This record gives sequence, C-alpha cells and structure tokens, in this order.
Amino acid sequence: MKKPLLLVGFMLTSLLSGAQDVTVDSAKPKEEENKGKFTFSGYIDSYYLGNLNKPKSRSNLGASNARAFDITAGQFSLGLVQTKIGYSNDKSDVVVDLTFGPNADLGQYGNLIGPLGRGTTALAIKQAYFNWKATDKLSITAGQFGTHIGYEVIDAPVNYNYSLSNLFNNGPFYHIGVKGTYAFSDKSSLMLGLVNNVDNLNDNNRAKGLIGQFFVSPASGWNVYLNGIVSNEASDDSLGKVSGSYALFDLTTTYQITEKFFLGLNAAVGSQKKDIQGFAPVKDGKSGWGGVALYSNYAVSSNFSLGARYEYFDNTSGARALRNRLGEGTNVNSVTLTGVITAASGHLLIKPEFRLDSYAKPDVRGAERQLQFEDKDGNFTKSSQSTVGLAFIYKF
Repeated sequence: MKKPLLLVGFMLTSLLSGAQDVTVDSAKPKEEENKGKFTFSGYIDSYYLGNLNKPKSRSNLGASNARAFDITAGQFSLGLVQTKIGYSNDKSDVVVDLTFGPNADLGQYGNLIGPLGRGTTALAIKQAYFNWKATDKLSITAGQFGTHIGYEVIDAPVNYNYSLSNLFNNGPFYHIGVKGTYAFSDKSSLMLGLVNNVDNLNDNNRAKGLIGQFFVSPASGWNVYLNGIVSNEASDDSLGKVSGSYALFDLTTTYQITEKFFLGLNAAVGSQKKDIQGFAPVKDGKSGWGGVALYSNYAVSSNFSLGARYEYFDNTSGARALRNRLGEGTNVNSVTLTGVITAASGHLLIKPEFRLDSYAKPDVRGAERQLQFEDKDGNFTKSSQSTVGLAFIYKF
C-alpha cells in the first residue's frame, strides 16, 4: 500500500508545484510594472589649468569672482564628485543628488552655516526633490532643485565648455520650493513656482519668489526657453521698510542645425536694489546687469568635437559680485575654445581648453593702476587673463 500512496502524493505535489509556478509567472510582469525603477549615476571631474599671467597666488579669480569653479591655477585640482540616486514609476519620481568636493562647496555657498551655527550636511545636497505626475499634462515638483535659468549647469558632463560663463556665475544656482509644469503639447509647456530667496538654504524673510519658464519648440531641433525669477531679497528687519527687489529674465535657445553642427544662445538681464545681499552702493543709482553668450560646436568625428563660446557680461553698475580690484563694477569680454575627446566607451571626456578674459580698465588717477589680475609679483597690473588647461570627466 505504501507505493501507491507515495505515487499519489508525488503526483499531487507535482501538480501543486506546477500550479504555483504558473501563478507566479503570470503575476510577475504586472508586479514588475508597478514596482518602478531605481537608477544610480554620477561623475567625477578633475583639471589642470595654467595661467599665462603666472599670478603669484596661482589663482584665476582675479580681483573678484572672475571665474566660477575653475579657480586654481598651476596645480592639479579636484572639481566635483556626484552620486545621483533616482526612483521612478508611472505616476511619480524622486531624485537625491549628492555632491562632494571643492565645487560642491562653491555651488552650495548659501548653505555654509547650518541652523546650529556650524557646518552643515546641506552642503552635500545639490538636489533633493520629488515629482508627482498629477495628470498626463500636469506635474508638481517640490524640494530643492537646480535653477531653470541659464544655458549652463553645475554638472560638468552636461556643459560643452569646462569653464563656466559669467552669466552662470552671477545667476541663481538652485531653488527650494514648489513648482508646477503644464505641457500643452510635446512642443510647448509652462512652469510656474514659489521659492525661497535666491541661493540660500533658509529664507531670509517671509516673502516668496516667483519663478517661471515658457518652453516652445518652433521646429525640429530648435528649442526656446523664456525664464524668469522675481523676488524680494530684503532682510526680515528691513522688509516693508525698503525695497529689496530682485529680478532676472533670461532667454536660452539651442538649434541642432545639422547632425554635426550645433548652436546655442543665452541672454539675460537682471536688476536689484543696492541695499540687499551685502553689495556696496551701485554706480550712478543703477542696479542692473546683463550679458549675452553665443555657443557653437562641431562634431569632427564620433570621438572628437570642437566648440567655441563668446560672452559679454556687463556689471558696470556694481550690482553683482563681479568687480575690479578697486571694488568698482566692470565688464568683460570672454572667448573660450574647447575640444572634447570621448574615450572608454563614452564614459571618459577629455577637454583641452583655452580661455581669454579681457576686462575694462578702471578709471584711476595716479601713477599706479590697480587692475583686475595680478602678475608674478602679486601686483594687480593686468586687465586680461589667458588660461590653458586640460579637464578629465568620468561619468557613470
């Protein structure tokens, strides 16, 4: 009797086992569909720049904020280390973008002091936001996110040129708040949002800034972005007593003319009151700044391309931090030539670069002229600066 019972038991077990396998396999695709997807990416960049002025300080900064992140010369320098974690499904996504290194400090300068008056881990947070796809056309984003203004971004692999423009350096880097984007079609959309004050972890008053972006694609390969931010940057003590108005309007457009040839344009105009953000009184009562940058690049081959950027930036009013040695507002013409060599199956970008910055000479009476850049003896005797360098960017 044992053999037939064992045989029946074996058959029942096999049938049950088979039924379980069929159930799991049929449910698996649906389960995976609802599960969502995790992503992990990032990059590391380093560079060497030689300053042809041979400044004693081995710095590219000049008198005041002449360069954004590539501030050291005559030494190998680490730029930024990024680790970006994402999760997305059909209704939402979240991004945690952590950065480390010298450029992380420079890009998050508003977070230098924490709530307890000491250093803060907010320095490591470049972005941390979630995006809710409320409908097929409307999405809501909340948290800390990179600015929508400008052509260039902090992320070195995304920019064609390694060194950053003055338009980038004198505009917002990030915002903390909430925004909504409505897509009229795949060729046009509108974003509006409310944010804290410019480039700061904690708001300095009760007022909130208004941000906006209108996107349109008039033709295949042509994208146009109209960006803006309007904010009251007065401190809590002076809010309601004085105007701390800050406004910046920006046009960014790109056009892929051919498969190999690409053009880009960024133009911006801004204004602010002289009594905000710790800036000194402005010249002749003016409080505006602005500039224009033209970008082009050409793909010589699948692994090598050449690009150029010309920029004019005007801060003669002294509204922004870009100043000459005397603390006066100034203006600058800049030309940047960059090559991009792609290696290691697209993971490694090698960028040789030449940049020339030519500043207006200050109106100074007297024998000694204090200009924008220093010489080998540490004296500020030069109005222009040329740098040559090589950047290495590994992305994953």
